[in-house]
Parts: sequence; C-alpha cells; structure tokens
Amino acid sequence: MEELEQGLLTQPWARLQLPEHTLLAKAFITGQGYALLLSDLQHVWHEQVDADTVSQRAKELTKRLTAPPAALLCHLGELLRSQLCNAVCPGEATISCDLGPDALVLHVRSQLSGLPFYWTFCCSPAGPALVSQHLIRPLMGMSLALQSQVRELAALLHMKDLQIQDYQESGATLSRDRLKTEPFEENSFLEQFMVECLDKYLRVVLLDRKKLPEACHVGDGSAFVTSLQSLYTAVTRQEVQTTQKHQGTRNLWPCAETSAEKGQEKEAKGTLQLTTYCPAANEGLREEASDITLRGSAMTSRVSDPG
Repeated sequence: MEELEQGLLTQPWARLQLPEHTLLAKAFITGQGYALLLSDLQHVWHEQVDADTVSQRAKELTKRLTAPPAALLCHLGELLRSQLCNAVCPGEATISCDLGPDALVLHVRSQLSGLPFYWTFCCSPAGPALVSQHLIRPLMGMSLALQSQVRELAALLHMKDLQIQDYQESGATLSRDRLKTEPFEENSFLEQFMVECLDKYLRVVLLDRKKLPEACHVGDGSAFVTSLQSLYTAVTRQEVQTTQKHQGTRNLWPCAETSAEKGQEKEAKGTLQLTTYCPAANEGLREEASDITLRGSAMTSRVSDPG
C-alpha cells in the first residue's frame, strides 16, 4: 500500500461541494485500491482500501452488479474526478454526506454498465502523523518557499533601483512625474506590512470595524485550492523524493503504475493499461472484455490544475 500512500501525498487538494458541506478533498486511485483524504478545515478524515475490500463492499452494496475490482476502481475514479473538477458526473451520479462524531461517510449513487451502482466511502478521523504529512509539513514548506520568493523579489527590486539610479546619473529624466518611485527598503517594507496586518487584526478582534485583508481570509479553503496547489504538489513531491532517496527506493510518482508482474510501465506518457472484464448481469447485459487505457489523470483521480 506504499504506492497509495505516496500517490495520495503528491495529489493536490480540490474543493468538494456537497449539499450538506463544503470539503477539501484529495484522492489517489489505482487498480490496486484507493486512498481518500477529506477535511472541513476543522477535522480531517481518511480511508485507504485495497482491491479486495472494494470488491467485497461492492457485492454488499450492489448485489445485482458483478464487475472486477479494476472496473469498479476505474468508475470510482471517474466519479471522484468529475466531482473534484466540477465536470459532468458519469451515470448522473449523486453524492451525499453523513458526518458523525467519529466518521464521515460519503454515499454515492450512480450507474455502471446500465445498472444502479451504490458506494460508500467510509472515512475515519486521520491520525496526527497523517495530518502532519499532508498539511502541516507541506504548509511549512510552502511558507519557506514563499519566503524565499519574497527575498528574490526584494533583490530584484534592489537591482531595479540600481538600474534607475544609473539612468539618472547618466542624465535620464522621467517624462511623467507620477511614475517616480522611492528606492525600495526591504526592512522598512516588512515592518510596515506587519504593523498594518496587526492593526487590521486588532480592529477585527477588538472593534469589529474592519475585515482582514482578503489575502488573509481562509474561508472554506477555495483560495487555497485554486491558487497554491502547484506549489503544494511541488513541495510534497520533493518530500516523497527525499524520503525515497533515504530509503533507496525508486520513484513512483506522479501517476499510477502497474505492478511488475501485471503491468507495463510507460514513464514518458504516464499511462496505465488494464484489461477489465465485466460479466453480464441477469438483465441481459452482454459480457464484454475491453482494454481500458487510463491516463494518469483517470486512474489517479488527479484534479484539475488549479494554477
């Protein structure tokens, strides 16, 4: 299950809008199982199951439908991807949520091969290590990366000031006075920024007269999933690479790979090939075998690029 764990870590977060709740979600699905992580910004829930569990649960929930685990996982991947990408759901799928003190359950209703298909994602509270791995450590890494970016921008501004100074010493003048700027002082800028943020925060807490800057407003996490996921995935992929380097393992991301005995690796295109066989149901569906070629975005339930 290491592949599922590493694959889930490198997936971006996306917004899952349900009638009852708005959640942040990330998922990773292969022919061997799936891993799902959900959060309402107060709690985090997780489920990870293998193909055998998927097959058993499908038999319990949809007795009329018989399908191999690979086909079920493929369908679940399409369902999740359509929800996370706000695309059209296959088979007019609907998803509802039951949120209890110790569990979060997503109820799925759809169709597969013309038959009703029911599924439940049974998520339990994520442990501290998982929360740290998917949220705390990546967010710390993102903060450090953004801080480094700020330093680079400050250095660039300093170089621009030197360039302007050189122009002025050579006799160049501005044609419009309103374009004139003062030399950039990084320390003064950072100090003023902190003073303004603190002042606005105190106004919110003590006086309730002014909102914090829009850039500081977390809300339901929409800004996070639409603006920062490229940076998030870069940080988590670096984390996976570092871990694999220390463990001496080979690189498995960004897309799902077949096992050595069952699949063929195509790293250049990130393609996973599976052969699925779906027996006909009693209602007269014909048996068919089909070669399903699933790009990395299909079987890994990769969400749309937010950046």
